[in-house]
Amino acid sequence: MTVFSLPDENIFPDPSLADADGLLAVGGDLSSDRLINAYRNGIFPWYSENNPIIWWSPNPRMVLFPKYFKRTKNLRKLIDKEVFEIKFDNDFSGVIRECARIYRGNSDGTWIVDDIIRAYTKLHDLGIAHSVETYKNGVLVGGLYGLAIGKAFFGESMFHKVDNASKVALWHLVDRLLEWDFDLIDAQQETDHLKNMGAVAIGREKFLTLLKIAIAKEQLIKKWN
Repeated sequence: MTVFSLPDENIFPDPSLADADGLLAVGGDLSSDRLINAYRNGIFPWYSENNPIIWWSPNPRMVLFPKYFKRTKNLRKLIDKEVFEIKFDNDFSGVIRECARIYRGNSDGTWIVDDIIRAYTKLHDLGIAHSVETYKNGVLVGGLYGLAIGKAFFGESMFHKVDNASKVALWHLVDRLLEWDFDLIDAQQETDHLKNMGAVAIGREKFLTLLKIAIAKEQLIKKWN
């Protein structure tokens, strides 16, 4: 197995060279330019505190095509009741910090370390990273965040403090992406939760082909609020 060490130059090895788990490279930095370059090539950082930056490109890749999002009857009823208020890009900092606090079972800590928070907040300031927030009685109770490049949305993390709050955020994200003709939501890794919402696992090669098409399309909207 070969794990590439990234040079100072903003380049990445071919993602097809990643190992069976998707591990591709270590090192580099979290500059905005490098992160954007990574996502455009189907690569993302994922590491824990006190470890080097590790870059991944899983195979298969979990993808949610917006038009195939599963709108269950129960969730639709909840949406119709308007129990939650939805906002976009209103509190990116609050969402990413709540996602960082999520207890992840056997994990020793969060992968949303302080450096990640700073880097993605800068991407938010640049109009590339976005949040969808769910409020109840004026309190932030759920949400998600990710990156938009071209017509691809790269989902990073979600949280909820009230049942279904993150699902409602995803519902409204999908509505917005359908309105703007987005091609796909990159959900990165396979989970039963995402499967139940309509996401499917596809091979890396197919994902990279679809991604290349999506990121080539123009997306002028910078701020979503």
